[in-house]
Amino acid sequence: MHFDGGLKLAIAQRSSAGQKPVNEDSLGICIPKDEQITTKGAVAVIADGVSAAEAGKEAAETCVTGFLSDYFSTPDSWSVKRSAQQVLNALNRWLYGQGQHYLQAEKGYVSTLSIAIFKSQTAHLFHVGDSRIYRLRDGCLEQLTRDHAMPISRGKSYLTRAMGLDINLDVDYRAADVAVGDVFLLSTDGIHDVLSSGHLQELIGTITIAADLDAICQQMIDEALAAGSDDNLSCQLLRVDALPLEDAGDVYRKLTALPFPPPLAVGMVLDGLVIEEEIHASPRSQLYKVFDATANQHYVMKTPSANFNDDPAYIERFILESWVGRRIQSEHVIAVIAPPLAPTCLYYLSAFAPGRTLGQWMRDNPKPSSKQMLDIILPAAKGLQAMHRRDTIHQDIKPDNILVGDDGQVKIIDFGSCYVAGLAEIAVPISRDRVLGTAQYSAPEHVLGRKPGAKADQFSLAVIVFEVLTGHHPFQGRLENCTTTAAFTRLEYIPACHYNPHVPLWLDAALSRALSISPELRYNDIAEFVHDLQHPNPVYSKDNFQPLLTRNPLRVWQGISFILLLCLLWSLRR
Repeated sequence: MHFDGGLKLAIAQRSSAGQKPVNEDSLGICIPKDEQITTKGAVAVIADGVSAAEAGKEAAETCVTGFLSDYFSTPDSWSVKRSAQQVLNALNRWLYGQGQHYLQAEKGYVSTLSIAIFKSQTAHLFHVGDSRIYRLRDGCLEQLTRDHAMPISRGKSYLTRAMGLDINLDVDYRAADVAVGDVFLLSTDGIHDVLSSGHLQELIGTITIAADLDAICQQMIDEALAAGSDDNLSCQLLRVDALPLEDAGDVYRKLTALPFPPPLAVGMVLDGLVIEEEIHASPRSQLYKVFDATANQHYVMKTPSANFNDDPAYIERFILESWVGRRIQSEHVIAVIAPPLAPTCLYYLSAFAPGRTLGQWMRDNPKPSSKQMLDIILPAAKGLQAMHRRDTIHQDIKPDNILVGDDGQVKIIDFGSCYVAGLAEIAVPISRDRVLGTAQYSAPEHVLGRKPGAKADQFSLAVIVFEVLTGHHPFQGRLENCTTTAAFTRLEYIPACHYNPHVPLWLDAALSRALSISPELRYNDIAEFVHDLQHPNPVYSKDNFQPLLTRNPLRVWQGISFILLLCLLWSLRR
């Protein structure tokens, strides 16, 4: 990747049982050597098994080894926060379950846990318990975590939060900026309870590029023991020596390592692929049907437009399209294919699926039934769910980006506007290309520049459902003209049954909810939306849409009589 490498850390860690016969602390650091240093980051973990718990040592070791193993197994398209929280919740449930074998849960598998994940130019910190994370910058030591402990007497306290203590885990999260020269310290209470912040600052402040971090870790342990520490003692030091790609020139050179393809025509051969047909051309890209004689397979080749050969933001987005496509595994999302030969220029291949776009299908089927609509929308929704599970938002769901195959298969195509949470965390010194979706299908939050979410794809899918069923765009086609919050709030939803009387009220109500201008009012998940498209939701039953006088005339007249009685009593009092 063009943003590979660049993060360099000097590390050291030490742990000692101290005055205790058993060391219940555990710690570990993992700095990947491959692409994961960019997509997942470098990780430091420290845990302090609760000494009052019979399995504190096992709990601490499980926290460290389990997190380091499972975190790097999560999809690299996930954000750091999502990946870490998923792993932490699973670890906590396991520890809590194991602890139920003991008479008292707090006597089981209980441990503190502090984690620092260095990705790009940010340190993502996760913390529960009373171990700590500090940052030394410009000679000043700052504690970045807060202790989850309640003092009960002098020198005694109990943990209010810890791994394995409760089935519901409450972890502190913080994203801290990172600068070259920063030093991060992770420690257990055997050290920081007896050495003051000032003393720690003095010790760590001696760190230079040539400093022996191992020796400083050992010195902290020795001085804590000399100061009377009677607990296990553990610490980790991480010095930031370099950050990824701070120079725009370096990024541009990596982005342009492969040249743009030459002008292609039918019959030409590129890297063993025969150009058979130009499928589509736009100002931003070209699509060709190509044939690989070696594999006897047809593919679709996407090439960048020569109009952008000096635009690093455009080139980056084009490169990331294939990166995204390779990571979405779903029969309802078009597959990105590895080229048969090493590419000599910039392009990528996807599977060839004979068919037509949903836009063309709608022109060929102007009055489809609800079943025909569902036969297309349900698989499209499953494709979107597969993307959302990878923390990826499509951001340009429209009829021309849904392919209806000749075999009936429905696939989502085009990753040119995708937002990937894991990639968004990686800083680059160029202005990233922000490609908006098609205006008449875009959710308001896209147009207003707000943070994207899965509910935006739900909105776009609902626009398509409305159009398939009615032949019209929702909000009388005024959606594409809105550019401000005020303009969106003035939109009025015209029911689908106004255009197509065969649309049931309950289905129309589901559409209305998914098309809410505010994301908070939409369904929590696309699965809920498509369920309500298939099954009448009692909340949206016909009775709920009838006037109260029609549904329950007795209650209406009882209410009117009660109001008249109150008016009569009030007049008599006067």
